Amino acid sequence: MGQQSDRMIVLEDGSVYEGEGFGCSEDRFVELVFNTSMAGYQEIISDPSYTDQAVVMTYPLIGNYGICDGDFESKVFGISGLVVREFCTTPSNFRCAATIEDAMKEHGIAGVCGVDTRMIARHIRDVGSIKALITSDTGHRDEAVRKVKEWVPSTDQVRRAATKEIYTLESENHTPGARPVVVIDCGIKTNILAMLKKRNHQLIVVPFDTDHETIMKYDPAGVFISNGPGNPEDCIPTIETIRKLKGRIPIFGICLGHQIISLAYGAKTYKLKFGHRGGNHPVKNLKTGKIEITSQNHSYAVVPESLEGTGLCVTHLNLLDNTVEGVECKDDRLFSVQYHPESAPGPCDSEYLFDIFETNMNM
Repeated sequence: MGQQSDRMIVLEDGSVYEGEGFGCSEDRFVELVFNTSMAGYQEIISDPSYTDQAVVMTYPLIGNYGICDGDFESKVFGISGLVVREFCTTPSNFRCAATIEDAMKEHGIAGVCGVDTRMIARHIRDVGSIKALITSDTGHRDEAVRKVKEWVPSTDQVRRAATKEIYTLESENHTPGARPVVVIDCGIKTNILAMLKKRNHQLIVVPFDTDHETIMKYDPAGVFISNGPGNPEDCIPTIETIRKLKGRIPIFGICLGHQIISLAYGAKTYKLKFGHRGGNHPVKNLKTGKIEITSQNHSYAVVPESLEGTGLCVTHLNLLDNTVEGVECKDDRLFSVQYHPESAPGPCDSEYLFDIFETNMNM
């Protein structure tokens, strides 16, 4: 990593951070967010939930164990940018197949290094997630600020992140003739599919806008709604599908799926000031009193007061800001969580949720 400042991050409020470019060399309009994880950068850059965002990594050294072929969360890389203090060009790991810069060039991710990432993270904490431009045109700051202010983010992130076709995944120990699990893909992560397959289910993965009639034709044992990018209120087809499925079949949702379920029951969502992104968020299970250390990546949350009268009750709370982290309707055999129980940032505290889904499907 050299010392030349040849790329800058220009924020909508006029703030400018100069650094060195790496990865893809093209300019990128982004929503600038931060992640406090100390590891897991490969999963972050391949997580479809980051579509159209640039992630500021607060941990200062990124890329030291390289890129490993089996650790990608998706083949669809929606992330636009990565901002780091320092990236490693000589990773040390027996599984390493490439450097992080190799992966970023291949998938069109613009990088900026050599900046004070913790200062940028504090700025985002103060002003909130913000529109920005990553550009190599460092001589025209005022023009760059104007462009950022005029940029209108798209609302089709889920459509771009989700599968376009229905496909089937078989488990090694799947029982022939057993009812499948239908997975509504809003930008699903690979490890979620692995956790569902681990329970020996055949998975029918369908696009986010699949209607309830199509889903019921598969006579599923249960329906799962995945994570994904963007504003949950933009997922109108998925919300309508869940409205028509709820009470008829067991349903489990994660992250965006949690928000979609809440909207389908008549609750409301709102955008957090700077979101939750990291690997050590404490969440309290209100049913057991236990604290789970969780992996999180979301910009939106459910309005607690809006759950009154919907039939949903709160099951989990975030101990950092008391936001809703889980809901359920026992009569409908339906539940959801805001965090990622399939992730393993160290602890695996939340895998039991997949077992609850299994129990609901066997009732």
